[in-house]
Amino acid sequence: MDTATLDTPADTYAITIGLTINGQQRRLPVEPWTTLLDLLREQEGLTGTKKGCDHGQCGACTVLIDGKRVNSCLTLAVSRDGADVRTVEGLAEGDRLHPLQQAFIDHDAFQCGYCTPGQLCSAVGLLAEGKAKSRDEVREMMSGNICRCGAYTNITDAVLEVLGEGSVK
Repeated sequence: MDTATLDTPADTYAITIGLTINGQQRRLPVEPWTTLLDLLREQEGLTGTKKGCDHGQCGACTVLIDGKRVNSCLTLAVSRDGADVRTVEGLAEGDRLHPLQQAFIDHDAFQCGYCTPGQLCSAVGLLAEGKAKSRDEVREMMSGNICRCGAYTNITDAVLEVLGEGSVK
């Protein structure tokens, strides 16, 4: 084995990609093995997106990519070159909360809050999909987001409130 390969700095492997993150266009150098989750948290300082299981099983890392909900822990950042990424930090408009954020507060739809960013991004994506019409459908389509505190009823109530109001962005 060539020992020079072992001594090569990681930044020599960086690939520059373009992303729009929460409305801001960015050019970012990333190593090919960097997940979108790690890019957002470690390089961009957007720590709202949580690292839960790091295996795509808990939903704590859910973000919106081009409006669709995605587990960022399973997504290589380089594979999303040119994408529009929205994290929990990008849901509010200035001081005005997203309707789902307000509904989560109104319905006490969080306990410890660890899953809340992923739950919110997933709910925004769910409502934009327009498929969920009932409590059972909301529960089924949000089942990829685990809440260890068990606030599922309140989360569903919050989503249904916004669904009923038609105030989805």
